[in-house]
Amino acid sequence: QVKMVESGGGLVQAGGSLSLSCAASGRIFSSYAVGWFRRAPGKEREFVAAISWSGGHTYYAESAKGRFAISRDNAKNMIYLQMNSLKPEDTAVYYCAAREIEPTTLVVTEYEYDYWGQGTQVTVSS
Repeated sequence: QVKMVESGGGLVQAGGSLSLSCAASGRIFSSYAVGWFRRAPGKEREFVAAISWSGGHTYYAESAKGRFAISRDNAKNMIYLQMNSLKPEDTAVYYCAAREIEPTTLVVTEYEYDYWGQGTQVTVSS
């Protein structure tokens, strides 16, 4: 079993920045892709960003392009989401998810992920 734990959420003013972290532990795969998703109040969970095991492939939702950056440190089993220029519409619970897969493959669809964290709340005030 793989456990994913998010941290770093909080309250920030519009235009500010937050850095989310995701720690993977347990039966760590030889290689796994990771994605960040979010669920805003009253809305379905949506894709934010994804990164391959190698770190050389990343993909972002349109809403995140140019403002968010996903990265990882495989030696520490940590995945990060740097969020800049935050907007009130970024307010949501943010989740990280993992799936064992080839080192250079991205996973962007929610149903393809096997392991999920409990989420961390991000609130952006106007």
